[in-house]
Amino acid sequence: MSLAKMIAVSTAALATLLPISALAESFTVTDVVGREVTFDRPVQRVILGEGRMLYGLAPIEKEDPFAKVVGWRNDLKNNDGDGYNAYVKKFPKAKDIPFLGNLTDGTLQTETVVDLKPDVMLLPIGNKKAADEVKLEEMLDGIGVKIVYIDFREHILDNTEPSLKILGKLFGHEDRADAVAAYWKQQMARVTDKLKQANPKKPNVFMYRAAGLVECCGTFGPDNFGLMVDWAGGHNLGSDFLPGYTGSINAEQVVASNPDVIVATGANWSNTKDAKDFVNVGPNAAASVEDSREALNALMKNPAFTGSKAVADGRVHAIWHQFYTSPYQFVAVQQMAKWFHPELFADLDPDATFEKFHERFLPVDYDPGYWVDAKAAK
Repeated sequence: MSLAKMIAVSTAALATLLPISALAESFTVTDVVGREVTFDRPVQRVILGEGRMLYGLAPIEKEDPFAKVVGWRNDLKNNDGDGYNAYVKKFPKAKDIPFLGNLTDGTLQTETVVDLKPDVMLLPIGNKKAADEVKLEEMLDGIGVKIVYIDFREHILDNTEPSLKILGKLFGHEDRADAVAAYWKQQMARVTDKLKQANPKKPNVFMYRAAGLVECCGTFGPDNFGLMVDWAGGHNLGSDFLPGYTGSINAEQVVASNPDVIVATGANWSNTKDAKDFVNVGPNAAASVEDSREALNALMKNPAFTGSKAVADGRVHAIWHQFYTSPYQFVAVQQMAKWFHPELFADLDPDATFEKFHERFLPVDYDPGYWVDAKAAK
């Protein structure tokens, strides 16, 4: 018998001794920084290196997005109090999942990670530099913990769909990831296809990032909300000055740019340290819409905005900040398209779009309030 035949026979014999499940359990994912990460078996214990990863995980693990989560950061609680409360109400055990520190500010304790015995630690792409500096990958790999990077923030066009599919593969629901990605594309096309055909004039838009939470004038460059502005048929002024997806420009530059439209981002930041004067928009904010409108108008008294065409024409709005770190960007694009081109998109209903998404993909009910106009509708 030849050596090759002997090897083939031995391999076949070995296969008959192994459970079929053992042969099929191993798999490999390629994360958003191009790393191939191989797992010997399906993951059972997961750390969310950012709590707001729940936005991407929830449609993949609809029955219980916390079933395999053994640790997470507290940024969801701090930055989206109403969203956190909605999920904790539906899944009370989430309150008992330990919070971890932040890798980028040095508060993450690797001993805590080790004690939780995770199979994988999911990290946002923005943590890669900090992880490399402390050699986190080598440290965790030595105890059998894998790191996988995903991204719904820094490069949303390139990484939203791959990140969904990474989650689908890790959690064994690739079909759901495909369905969410398909819905994303379908809903985006309702805006981009019509804009391509109509080719309307683009208004100049200033995105006021985390309005009231950070000093004026935080904004977005050519990605994230800046890219969403472009998708919605506007010209993002921040892209003229910032190379990255986020940053700040001075008030004098805002005055000189004289935006046609101002869109502030807001959320329920009542749990956030030193938060004040923010616009509460997001889940459950519809009940306090007048308070949100008042807060938005107060922000427009800043000299950076008082003389702008946007304020004079009543084209000032606020939208949920967390669209910037979730796979729900299509909702923000639809709403901004209505603000930028109201006649062209008169028949578009972003509330209905997001409600349908909740019904089909998310375990919590839709609770409107994700945007507000400075000027009340007549």
